[in-house]
Amino acid sequence: MPYTYEFARPALTVDCVVFAHDPGEGELRLLLVRRALPPFAGAWALPGGFVRVGESLDAAARRELVEEAGLDKVYLEQLYSFGEPHRDPREHVVTVAYYALVRLGAEEVHGATDASDAAWFALSDLPPLAFDHQRIVDVAERRLRAKVRYEPIGFELLPPTFTLSQLQRLYEVILGQELDKRNFRKKILASEVLADTGDVQKDVAHRAARLYRFDERAYRRLQKRGFHFEV
Repeated sequence: MPYTYEFARPALTVDCVVFAHDPGEGELRLLLVRRALPPFAGAWALPGGFVRVGESLDAAARRELVEEAGLDKVYLEQLYSFGEPHRDPREHVVTVAYYALVRLGAEEVHGATDASDAAWFALSDLPPLAFDHQRIVDVAERRLRAKVRYEPIGFELLPPTFTLSQLQRLYEVILGQELDKRNFRKKILASEVLADTGDVQKDVAHRAARLYRFDERAYRRLQKRGFHFEV
């Protein structure tokens, strides 16, 4: 039986900051959707929407990513809650933000439901965003930069197999700094979370480099023994 509360309550939404890595341009990209409905109709925004009654936050975030952008297979993690009373001009809306990591090109993005378009933008050159979404992006970027140092989430942004140079470049892009090649390779190989595939790059003009993959099973075994990933 529904319960009637004496006092009005804020509405609840989820918003998703979706990162991808563009190895060709050497930069991080962010997925945005163009709003089809007011407020901010026509403006770019993070994919998201209202949580349905009886729906968990995680389920709502994944549903919105499918409905608004066509993304299904993503690494998703809760980020932070934003609840300033006037962040949404319609009413008091509290949003629980998530950040997601995807491989660029692994899934085709497209706008749907109340999003008229979906597209990737360079994180360093974003258009003006609706609501307080720029603030949410800033918080998500700081979280990614911090967490990539102590958990191997960066591999979510790489293809299944990659070179050590590609891996190092990814970390340099996220951290915003150059890393010593020798020290980086020594540390990442000593961590024992990489598996040598036995293959090398194909169709490259330079000397073909070895291809590696992230060994999640090995990482889980190491975790149980008290191992801490660190870059």
